Amino acid sequence: MTTRTQTLHDNATAGTVGIATHSRWLQLGLGLICMMTISSPQYVWTLLTKPLSAKLGVQLPELQVTFSLLIILQTFFSPFQGKLIDRFGPRLLISLGTVMSGLSWVLASQATSTSMLYFTYGVVGGLGTGIVYVGVVGLMVRWFPDKRGFAAGAVAAGYGMGAIVTTFPVSSSLAARGIDATLWIYGIAFAAVGLVASQGLRTPRDASSAIAASSAHVNGPDLRPSQVLKTPLFWLMFAMMTMMSTSGLMVTSQMATFAADFGVTKVLVFGMAALPLALTIDRFTNGLTRPLFGWVSDRLGRENTMFVAFALEGIAMALWLLTRENAVLFVLLSGVVFFGWGEIFSLFPSTLTDTFGTRHATENYGWLYISQGIGSIFGGPLAALMHQNAQSWVPVFGTAIAFDICTALLAIVVLKPMRARFLASHR
Repeated sequence: MTTRTQTLHDNATAGTVGIATHSRWLQLGLGLICMMTISSPQYVWTLLTKPLSAKLGVQLPELQVTFSLLIILQTFFSPFQGKLIDRFGPRLLISLGTVMSGLSWVLASQATSTSMLYFTYGVVGGLGTGIVYVGVVGLMVRWFPDKRGFAAGAVAAGYGMGAIVTTFPVSSSLAARGIDATLWIYGIAFAAVGLVASQGLRTPRDASSAIAASSAHVNGPDLRPSQVLKTPLFWLMFAMMTMMSTSGLMVTSQMATFAADFGVTKVLVFGMAALPLALTIDRFTNGLTRPLFGWVSDRLGRENTMFVAFALEGIAMALWLLTRENAVLFVLLSGVVFFGWGEIFSLFPSTLTDTFGTRHATENYGWLYISQGIGSIFGGPLAALMHQNAQSWVPVFGTAIAFDICTALLAIVVLKPMRARFLASHR
């Protein structure tokens, strides 16, 4: 009788784990779709700068304030947004965020001044994308305690790769319909798809705890944000993510402009225009790197993976600058540069949650994600001003390369031993 009861219990437990496993992969898929719907405001922005400049009659540095507002509002309010998500649940808040993100394009299509563009595209879009991004990443590191790097990377890939399906269509639509119609049409589509996908999101319940209990993974000490912000370890990670965000956003927000200066914009590569082809490859590699390096870091360690990835970007960016007039190498190396950058969005949230625990993961990541906003200030208008004053892209690239190499060294020399000591002291 006892054996029979134990067998029934084991079968029930196995069934529960099976349900939880199925459910969490469904959550991953829905989160991926939500992230894809909010990716274009950032990653297609470079295609919109010239038509917006012509429409509003402003220079690039003034226009780039829009991009910085988008990233700043996406990041600086993320701790508050994380708290709201923890309190009211992911479905309500992420639904609101996807609608706001799509609506920002619809409203921006009516903008007749930079102030209107700043508010619609920058403020409304930034708040909307921030809710979705922090909410989805925070949700996934809770659903996948045993595959945290991979799960964070997979949904972050949606943000990095989502624009693959819109880069060429948006480019064609701009040529055929103009900037206003393009923003309106795609804004409606983004909002509708994101709203539908977000209806299935929910926080893990007891079923998922069976997966966590069966995992060999050891969580951090479950510290609150008020405790996390007092640790030097957090601020080291914050500084590292700021430097990597800066180097990546320098490229993301300026690529169409320096491609024109390098003389490769209209050159055909493999039968396609170089810039849209490069942007499409970039979306793919920027997305692929997130689950790939997340998966690698689950096995080889976070800091070891950071060192390899960050150094790779620095080397690729240096080669990119040295061969800037070769259109084929411009396209190929752009993909390598993005491959070495995008993984910050899987490595940093998984490292943070490994270190400080899962209970407050969403809100804790909200605080770390502010570094992306700071990076946008240096990577957007200040980088444009640096180029404008120097009349050269060499100082901009040189700064980005230096940040990459410095961060790679910090990961292996400083972060790794510091984090080991911290975790040992909290066992």
